[in-house]
Amino acid sequence: MKKCIYYGVVMMSVMVMMSSCASNKTQQKNYGGSMSIEVTQANDLPEFKGEADKFSGTATIEMLYMPNEARKFSSANVTFEPGARTAWHTHPAGQTLVILEGEGWVQMEGQPRKVMRKGDVVWIPPTVKHWHGATDKSQMTHTAIQGEVDGQVVTWLELVSDEQYAE
Repeated sequence: MKKCIYYGVVMMSVMVMMSSCASNKTQQKNYGGSMSIEVTQANDLPEFKGEADKFSGTATIEMLYMPNEARKFSSANVTFEPGARTAWHTHPAGQTLVILEGEGWVQMEGQPRKVMRKGDVVWIPPTVKHWHGATDKSQMTHTAIQGEVDGQVVTWLELVSDEQYAE
């Protein structure tokens, strides 16, 4: 009798999982493009130097991906040479930084700067005015991930002065 109940429960579980899988297939949304997996080869990723009105010092940006209809966020790997940093800026949906190499600083306006090291993950809340970059002695590379709101991922502001950077 116990075996019958056990097998009955197992069969019911399998049926629930199968119906769940079937309903998930019918609920897939077509976002206007191909529903196939896309692979962008590493040598096809656009790479460029940070613009002088958005970065102080040398920063190299490697775009990983941009927002699209299904993916409402973008990502880039950014390498900062020692002393390089972003301008003050905000992100309407916030930003996550994953530190890949080196040591850097991040600072929210009105707060002391914080150290970021390889392996650290930094969350910057939506609309918070901030900057980030390498320390004065170390190169730093991070992956930056930011969401899109109304077609915007970032609002660039004034450059971080040498005095602000040194604080």
